[in-house]
Amino acid sequence: MGFIQQGPQLAHPLHHDRVLRGWLQHNLDAAAHAALLPDLQALADYALQAYARRQGTPRREPQLTQWDAWGRRVDRIALTPAWEEGAALTAAHGLLWAGHAADARGMQRAAQFARVYLYHVASEFYTCPLAMTDGAATALKASGDATLLQRALPRFLSRDAATLWLSGQWMTETSGGSDVSRSEVEAHQDASGQWRLHGRKWFTSAIIGEAALTLARPSGAGAGNDALGMFYVETHATDGAWQLGLRIQRLKDKLGTRELPTAEIELDGLAATPVGEPRHGVRRIAPMLNITRTWNAICALASMRRALALALDYATRREAFGALLIDKPLHRDTLAGLNAEFEAAFALGFGVARLLGEVEAGLADAETQAVWRILTPLAKLWTGKLAVRITSECLEACGGAGYIEDTGLPQLLRDAQVYPIWEGTTNVLALDTLRALGGDDLSPFATWLQRQWPQEIPGATTMQAALAAAAQWLLPASRERALLEAGARGMALTLARCAAATLLARQAQTAAVLGDLRAAASLRRFLGHGLLRLNASSAADCAAILAQD
Repeated sequence: MGFIQQGPQLAHPLHHDRVLRGWLQHNLDAAAHAALLPDLQALADYALQAYARRQGTPRREPQLTQWDAWGRRVDRIALTPAWEEGAALTAAHGLLWAGHAADARGMQRAAQFARVYLYHVASEFYTCPLAMTDGAATALKASGDATLLQRALPRFLSRDAATLWLSGQWMTETSGGSDVSRSEVEAHQDASGQWRLHGRKWFTSAIIGEAALTLARPSGAGAGNDALGMFYVETHATDGAWQLGLRIQRLKDKLGTRELPTAEIELDGLAATPVGEPRHGVRRIAPMLNITRTWNAICALASMRRALALALDYATRREAFGALLIDKPLHRDTLAGLNAEFEAAFALGFGVARLLGEVEAGLADAETQAVWRILTPLAKLWTGKLAVRITSECLEACGGAGYIEDTGLPQLLRDAQVYPIWEGTTNVLALDTLRALGGDDLSPFATWLQRQWPQEIPGATTMQAALAAAAQWLLPASRERALLEAGARGMALTLARCAAATLLARQAQTAAVLGDLRAAASLRRFLGHGLLRLNASSAADCAAILAQD
């Protein structure tokens, strides 16, 4: 037999990830770092074993059986082995509990998301229901509903797999995705006063959860967001059967995340409990969205890191034109550029996670809270888009093998496409960013970033120039709403890159004290790619470009 190319091997996800290890060492105190390491080690070991176990094996997908052999409706879903293992791993390593643990320094979220980052790819998106459960726990806390908190919170945050509950998030309907104001599912009270839901939810990820938070319009309520209520439901009766009034119509056939059972469901009298008074439901889900968008960003980072790790390892194994790929200047430059973008995105994603912890711990002042509300959609939208680009480039770096299904590489790209879509598309989040800015004044956000930049780290003038250009663009654009909205994506990407550069500069500063100059090199490369992404065509140009014969 002739030459056989060795495929990429996955290095240990913790021991060989200098970005993660460096961030934790520089941001956690010694005691917290030592307490966290056993969980990180175990989750990284699991990820390595899962990668080896799945090499060359056919992909498994969930299977829905709606009827048993005798014609009884059962809606039974068979899950993949990784999903069957999810509850035990979640409970054992505190993937949900850790985010709600008390921490005087507000680092509980950073510690939680370090676990999530290592577990995510191996979990086959079991992290999706974990994100929604974390969001549900946060939303219930914010509601102050003592009855629901007593019933649901201990189960959502349980350290025992036998008592752990997952929560779904049933928002999307055929009438609207991000535009939930068009929701048609109705809530009626029966003769006993019990609320019951009627209608269809078009896209319910991880339907296997024991509970869910959902939006519905109370009977007789008006149109629009404010008339919607947020309701808590439980999906199974005490005997394990589905609750009356809940039927699974089908599992969605998706581009990626195929191991994740995403369902289309019909509600016909499902019992529900309003969270607070049955109105202002969209406001009540806001705390949940801040959580799930942060999960989205961290999981996007995990996918980028996996793709980069495999592409880098392959470059040390593949020879072309008389040398290994890693020794080819252009290939090295390509991988270095991708890694610099990833490292900046990591600094932003984990910077948002740290701020979330400080906000929840009551350590953030009003200015910091305002910045966090801006950074959260920015981190989600930019890391989502970047994950698609980086995984695509990494597949290309593996040549034709990157396009072959049983190498496992194409799955990374298909799965990455969910990040820009889930929890708000890029355009929706860009408009959210404009609202979070509170008008046309960028100065509070810009001032906060400028204060964060270490004086001894070069690059502050580049960041300041980008912010000044963004502020200049924002002022005249604010006089014309259509132009402001048209440029919202470019504005958001510019602000995200400025924030990422600033947080990476802080990481470079702390690393340099210990003699590690690699983060500084990544910062220089990232700045070289440019921070400005401002762009918007006039309404007339848009019309001309899009005109059809």
